[in-house]
Amino acid sequence: MAKRISLSPWTAAKRKILIVDDHPMMREGLRGTIAREPDLMICGEAENAQQAMDAVQKLTPDLVLVDITLPGKSGLELVKDLKAMHPQQAILGISMHEETLYAERMLRAGASGYITKQQPPEELVKAIRQVLDNHVYVSKEVTERMLERLSGRPHTNRSPMEILTDREFEIFQLIGGGKSPKEIAQQLHLSAKTVAVHKANIRQKLNLKSTAQLIRFAIQLENSENPASD
Repeated sequence: MAKRISLSPWTAAKRKILIVDDHPMMREGLRGTIAREPDLMICGEAENAQQAMDAVQKLTPDLVLVDITLPGKSGLELVKDLKAMHPQQAILGISMHEETLYAERMLRAGASGYITKQQPPEELVKAIRQVLDNHVYVSKEVTERMLERLSGRPHTNRSPMEILTDREFEIFQLIGGGKSPKEIAQQLHLSAKTVAVHKANIRQKLNLKSTAQLIRFAIQLENSENPASD
């Protein structure tokens, strides 16, 4: 009679993680962190939004770990597309950028959490497990900001970036990354006229008097949030 092999709870219930990040070294680091956990496994990797959509369809991951800065379509837009196609998909946003600028946007898009790449590996694992357990993961600071907003109390440290729409914020990011209006239009599949309208709205909302001021401000913020490659 063959000997029966009993599996531990961890072995029998490994949760599948899909990594979406365009930097090979960052994917390698994330892969190493997750692979050390007995209840988690990497089922695939993607470098851009289209690869991610295809991978989700083929691999049915339990959680998608999405970098917010991707070539072509942003991680923010990818999250919206994923939730439209797969409403039950668990998603955790990750980036080098400051949480206060991105966390709420990612949650509104459909993610269940956001963590910065500066956090230690054990915090990333904690965030993954929390989202897999159908909970929301954000920092204490972001939670307090959201509760203050719901209560109607003004937040004294509110960033001017928060008044931009997601599309305006995306264009602002691309300006900070050195993209020309033509390149922005091509990347976002917009007309040059539409990009110009968004730029004018951004300038008005941020109280900037010229395009030159807008470019300087966007580059300054991009460098302050992303001193190294994201």
